[in-house]
Amino acid sequence: MTSKIALENMAIVLVQPQIPENIGAVARAMRNMGLHRLVLVDPKNCDTDRMNKTATGSSTKVLDGMDIYKNLREALVPFQYLVGTTARIGASRPALARPGSLARKLIPISQNNLVAILFGPEDRGLSNDQLRFCHTIATVPTASFSSLNLAQAVMIFCYELFLATDKTPQSTPIPRLANSFELEGMYDHLREMLSKIGFLDPQNPEHWLLNIRRFLSRTPLRAREVRIIRGICRQMDWYASQFELGQKKNK
Repeated sequence: MTSKIALENMAIVLVQPQIPENIGAVARAMRNMGLHRLVLVDPKNCDTDRMNKTATGSSTKVLDGMDIYKNLREALVPFQYLVGTTARIGASRPALARPGSLARKLIPISQNNLVAILFGPEDRGLSNDQLRFCHTIATVPTASFSSLNLAQAVMIFCYELFLATDKTPQSTPIPRLANSFELEGMYDHLREMLSKIGFLDPQNPEHWLLNIRRFLSRTPLRAREVRIIRGICRQMDWYASQFELGQKKNK
């Protein structure tokens, strides 16, 4: 049996988009390929008339139903799997997937989970701080000039999502994963606890925590597993508090 992506569980997230015409063109690309959920984060200009000029026709329905948030963390709360896109590569942006292979990977994930694909502002793309929320990072291979127009990049990913199929028997649906709200709560807890016991460098805790994020993202966590990790953190916190109390009594 052939498996396909559950397009109704897919969303395109535009982070700080600057040009209304690009937002409209993104809506059109999504509508062409059967995606409907558009999320904007801190858009710089939401001129409806300018967006509708490039959306045209029934794709304006995507604009009518889009959600707008002030910050990225809030926007990502309901999603269980996050993909960041980038044209830049480097040590801080490892394991880059291509749109086609990414789409096939998302087939079993999308059946029971909400998936968001993030795109950054037109002039600079997603920052490392924004990419840290993501389970994986994807890029579109190009020749000598890597910068794509926002709507063109979105279309390439949407096209691959629309076409992706999997006939292998191993492509069974992946159960519900922890959403971004649950994961970020866990990472906040880990940051607090690992700083308390001296594991994280106090001068740059996010650098070391990023390595932990990458490690835990290799196999996306379920909600129960997140609760287990937070339970370990609470127990470590209790022992650390007891140790501090004992140190004070011995003085």
